[in-house]
Amino acid sequence: MTSNPWIDRRRFLYGGGLGAGAMALQLLRHAEAEGANATHHPATASSVIFLFMSGGPSQVDTFDPKPELDRLAGKDVPDSIAETIPKIKRAGLKNLMGSPWSFKPYGESGIPVSDLLPKTAEHVDDLCVIRSMQHNNPVHGPGECVALTGTAAGDRPSIGSWSLYGLGTANESLPAFIGMNLHTDGMQFPQGAGWGSGFLPSGFQGTVVDPAKGIRHVNMPEQTSKQQRRDQLELIRWFNQRHLDQSGGQSELRARLESYETAFQMQTSAPELFDIGKETQQTRDLYGLNHPDGKTVGRACLLARRMVQRGVRFVQVRVGGWDAHGNIKGNHSKMAARTDVPIAGLLTDLKQRGLLQSTLVVWAGEFGRTPTMEGRGKGRDHSPAGYSIWMAGGGVQGGQIIGATDPLGYVATERPVSPHDFHATMLHALGIDANRLTYNHHGRDEVPTVFGGEAVGEVFG
Repeated sequence: MTSNPWIDRRRFLYGGGLGAGAMALQLLRHAEAEGANATHHPATASSVIFLFMSGGPSQVDTFDPKPELDRLAGKDVPDSIAETIPKIKRAGLKNLMGSPWSFKPYGESGIPVSDLLPKTAEHVDDLCVIRSMQHNNPVHGPGECVALTGTAAGDRPSIGSWSLYGLGTANESLPAFIGMNLHTDGMQFPQGAGWGSGFLPSGFQGTVVDPAKGIRHVNMPEQTSKQQRRDQLELIRWFNQRHLDQSGGQSELRARLESYETAFQMQTSAPELFDIGKETQQTRDLYGLNHPDGKTVGRACLLARRMVQRGVRFVQVRVGGWDAHGNIKGNHSKMAARTDVPIAGLLTDLKQRGLLQSTLVVWAGEFGRTPTMEGRGKGRDHSPAGYSIWMAGGGVQGGQIIGATDPLGYVATERPVSPHDFHATMLHALGIDANRLTYNHHGRDEVPTVFGGEAVGEVFG
């Protein structure tokens, strides 16, 4: 017997089948049992990058041109359209305002895009623009919860968590669902439900990271060897496992046990993920890393590519600041400077590396904005009745427009698409039928689309 009791304990743990390796395997098997880990049809995508533009980008100033706004500028919404608008507090009907930007057709498809987003517009043949998104919640926090979880209460799993529950992880050394919250200035505070697991086991929640700093506290402490850290974790895991056995199957405690092992793996893999020093200058320029306005989003988009390249299943890049109650020209110009080059760079980079065909890229906010002017500040109010998003890659047929709004861009009039339809479409690309992916919660088989929702088949051609 060795005189080192620490080594004895480690050997005991291994010998008793409770070592970190053994328990990690047990937990992995348990997670696989809890998750669905099966597709219902051939997948067209293996990963998702969700570019969430928080605050509400204006559809009539980006992807849904409305010449009638210029003709009727200063007038009220005609009665024929006003009678179709939901009676919500923010649905102003006075003082229509034309767009400060002009539109022109791009690519072979000729889809018109505002000159606010010239770099993104160059990729229009890869984009499927949905102009008929629609729901009825005009408030930022609840609206964001609707966009990311399906309900305003934010008490259900996020779409990222459902994706992970349905497919499992493809890289055990990194979180399978990673979120990055950028530019949280203004009133659009990040909603934790957007990366939460709701009633799903805690192991399916997202990990929020700072793209400039990486995953917090992941670096090994000075003068601590890898073996010493492994020994420490084995002892911690033994005590936690004993507590778990005594207290019953608590998903929060089980997730904590899993997180220790994942953290240990990340201490070698995560620093490499966030080290972009080996990226070429051409790649750095592509994402606008040297541009003072776009470098933050640029770094996040570059990291998103590196993440999916390493098997991360779901990446959420949240960019706040799109709320434009006053001076929409100034606000949206600032936001375009932050996002246009980085997002175009992401699409270019994914395509050049052959990753776009397996990566579904989504651009969306929680709602759109009114075609009327709010007050006298040349801004626009919130408008969830008809707004635009786009999808690309991952089996999406680009160069097409789905749905339409009325002549002023207020209400979806053709092929309305709800957030539940949108979520079902994302899951469809991953090979998941949203109506067949279930989790039993309090005796009820819950599905991702609680209020009903069907994949928009036209997206895939």
